[in-house]
Order: sequence, then C-alpha cells, then structure tokens
Amino acid sequence: MADSGDQRSFSHPKNPSFRRRLCCSFVAPQSPEYVPTKPRKHDTSTAISSKLHNSSSSFPNSPSPNPRMGLGFIDPRRILSPGRVSPIDSEPPLDPLPEISADVSQQLEPEPAPKFKSILPAKSVACSGSSLLVQMEVNSKDSLDVRLDLKGKDGGSLVLELESKVLRRNSSYFSAKIAETRPSPSYLIEVVDVGDLHVFRETIELMYEKDIVRKLMQLGVTRSIGILEVSSTIKFEKGVNSCLHYLEAVPWTESEEEKLKTLFTKCTFEKQKFRDMLARLYQEESASPPPLAVHLVQSVTCGADSNATKELKCLVKGLLSQSSVYQKDPAGLTKEAIYSTCSSCISLLVQYFREASDLTPKIAAATKDIRTPLIGRISKQVENLNWLLEILIDKQMGEEFVGLWANQKELVKMHEKSSPMVRYELSRVSGHVFIALGRGKLQCRGEERSGVLHSWFSPMLVDFGWLQRCSKGLDVRELEEAMGQALLTLPMKQQQSLFMEWFAWFSKNGTECPNLSRAFQIWWRRSFLRNTKMPQISTEHH
Repeated sequence: MADSGDQRSFSHPKNPSFRRRLCCSFVAPQSPEYVPTKPRKHDTSTAISSKLHNSSSSFPNSPSPNPRMGLGFIDPRRILSPGRVSPIDSEPPLDPLPEISADVSQQLEPEPAPKFKSILPAKSVACSGSSLLVQMEVNSKDSLDVRLDLKGKDGGSLVLELESKVLRRNSSYFSAKIAETRPSPSYLIEVVDVGDLHVFRETIELMYEKDIVRKLMQLGVTRSIGILEVSSTIKFEKGVNSCLHYLEAVPWTESEEEKLKTLFTKCTFEKQKFRDMLARLYQEESASPPPLAVHLVQSVTCGADSNATKELKCLVKGLLSQSSVYQKDPAGLTKEAIYSTCSSCISLLVQYFREASDLTPKIAAATKDIRTPLIGRISKQVENLNWLLEILIDKQMGEEFVGLWANQKELVKMHEKSSPMVRYELSRVSGHVFIALGRGKLQCRGEERSGVLHSWFSPMLVDFGWLQRCSKGLDVRELEEAMGQALLTLPMKQQQSLFMEWFAWFSKNGTECPNLSRAFQIWWRRSFLRNTKMPQISTEHH
C-alpha cells in the first residue's frame, strides 16, 4: 500500500492509452464545522533521530551515527575489534563525514498534507458507512467531468469520477441523466439503493474494455450475473449482450441457475438475445410430453452390464423418490407403466425357470443366451423386481404387487422341482414382500396378505438356509422379525396353521429355518392364555 498522497499511474495491459491515477487512504466526509488541524511539532526526522539515539544508547561502546545520516549508514573507518568491545582508535583522527545526498534528506523530511481528498485503491471494496472515491482517466488531456455518487443499501458509498462521453456512448440511462443535469463545474449524478457497489463499479469499468467477454471469463459466472443485472438497469447494451453471450456458453451450478431464473423474472431482455439460455433453463412445452421416467425404468431393467445397472438403479430411484429435490412432476411415470414392467420381469422369470426345469427344451435352446448363465439371468430379473417394489412402496403404490406375486402359481410349482441354487432366488422377492408387510409399509387387504403368505411361506422355510449363506443384500434378521409380524396380521385360524408348519420345520432343521419364537409366543398367549371366545354380534338395527 502506497503512502497517503502518493500518485501512481496504471496502464491497461491491452490499451496503452487507458491510464488510471489512484491515491490510497480512507477519508471521512467533511462537515461544515471541519477545521484542519496543524501538524505536530515532532516531524518524521525527529522521530528517526530519537530512534537512532535510543538504539545507540543500548550499546555503550558502539559508534554513534551522525544525526544527518539515515538508517543503514555505518562509518567504514570505525571497526570493532573481534576480541574487544571498544573500537580501535589507533588510526589518526577521522575526517568529516560526507554530506548526505538530497534524495536521502528528502525521505527524512515530513511530506506536506495532500490538498485533495484521498482516493482508495481501485481493487478496494467500500465498507458499510465508509466513503470511496475513484478517478478513472483515459488520457491526460481528457477531463473527468462526471462525478457519479453511488449509495449502497448497506450504508456504504462509492464516488466515481468519469468522462461524460464514455457514459453517453455506452449507457442510455446515464445519457439521459447527463442531459438533465447542469454541470457545476462537473455533472453530479447520484444513484441510491445500490445492491453491490463493487459489481456496479466493475460494470462501469467494462465500458473502457475492448473485449468484455474475455474480462468476464476472468471474473466468473457469479459476478457476471451481477454485472448482467446492473447492465440491464443502466441500459448498457454492450454489457448485456456480452454477459448473455458468455453465460450461455459456460456451465452453471444449481445456485447460479436459480439466480439466473430470478434475474429473468425481474429484468426484461429481448427474447431473441437470450432464447438459448431459456432453452437451458426451462423445458419446452409440447402437446404430449414423452414418458421419460418410464423409458429410464425400462432401460435399467434391460441393462446388460451388472455394475452399470446397479449404479443406474440407485440414480433413477433417487430421482424418482418422493423426497427428491428433483421430483417436480411424475414425468410420465404411472402406476400402470411400473406394473407393466413388473409383469414383463415375471414373464421372463417363468421362462427361465422352464429352462431350468427342462420342461420346454426346444424353446430353451432357441432362446438361451450363451453369454450369460441361466442363474445370472434369473438373479437379474429378481433384482429388477425388488427394485421396482422399492419404487412402488416409495410412491405408495405397492399394494397390488402383493396380489400379483401371490398369484404366481406356476412359479410356486416350478420352485419345488428346481435346483436349490436357482429356486432360492424366488424367496428373495418373497422376503422383500414379507419385510414390507411386517413393517407396515404395505396396507393390503386381508385376502392379499393371506394369499401371499400361503403361497410363499413354505418355499421360504425351504430356502432360508440358502438365504443365510447368500443373502445378496437381504437382511436375514430383519426378515425373521418381519415374517412373525406378518403372520400375526392373519386371522387366528390361519395363524395356527402356519405357526404349526413352522414349528415342525424348526424342530427338524434348527438354524436352517427362520426363528419365529417371539411371534409364536405372542400367538400362543393370544390363543390359549386369554379369553378368545368370540363375542356375539347383534345383526339387528336399532
């Protein structure tokens, strides 16, 4: 930072004629009662001499510098001996010291107080309640005949001394203001309620730039959005066009996108100039929007790469989630479309299990995918069904899936004849259904709950050991708890039938069977230790 009153000239790197003279220091606004104070008696030279005297007194045997000498001057003829503290005085008497140059003496003398108001550096930002004066000069022969006084909303102020011809040429707003103002001796224009003084000044500086877009590339997107708003306010058309041209070609963050949407609602632009930006911000309206979500779901279920499909499932599920910030509308995803995809996956499962059971060897040979093993294709469709069930539960549309899975009588029959390595995949779907029922995520009718448990409860008892060894993301402990809770939602007679079946399996297979002891105890207490006699219900209407 230069001293107060120091004049410096800056030249624009690409425009040698662009020169800016700046002086640096804060100033307080002068009131009518302002009386300049006299300078203090102790000037700078006295302070330096006192400092030198104190420094020399701390070393009694060191040579005392001449008061007229500046800091850093040491008499080369007075040398301290390496083994002695006092100087060597064997030499003849010293000659008089040489005179100090005029440049050094000028540095020691106090500078006169500036006659004009001090000016802050060009890169400074006006603080709240402070005053900032900036002079801009294109050529030394040109006069700064406009004084632009900016008042910020936070209480700060900024004063720009500019050329009227630059403002007239670039801004129709300031051109009208200058025409309305009488110079005395310069044009005084005041702008109040400025949101950001620094951005306003940067916008004015762009009037002196030949390549505005290149300057905006240095400033970045966020500041360019602010400059676009100021340029629109002061009708700086060249600045508006340059900002729109720059912003349309660069990527935005989500916060910057929201700022642009807010700006376009406040400011008016010619549609021809920013229609490309509008195409990036808003979806064009059409008579029949394509079902994008359905297309995404079907693409995921038909994916070939397992790793990519797994990542896409997480992505699409997050986008379609009810709690997602991106969930603005259904985007064509309907209940019928999801259940249609579920039916397609189940049809493929039936086909693959027919191949596994060798019930239709000719069809199996014709449709067999040599690249993917049969167990891999079955596992893929099971993963698809579980993923679709999660989407349906999140959208509160999964109740019909329970009835759909309960009616797969052909799959239940083929489960009994298939290899354990293949058939346990079907119990993974049943496990997710049981967990959803036991945790109360599916509000199904009693017939649907009873149907799915009677169809898939026995296969689950058979496959539980395989699920423990190869769960593939299924929480087995949660499954045990949920199965018991789901059984307790059935009528007492049906509970007894299923609990007794479990009791027989558990007594033979032990840990290879789910442990439903807690739910069994609850059913036992309700059935035999309490009054379970059904009350008489009157059918008469009073």
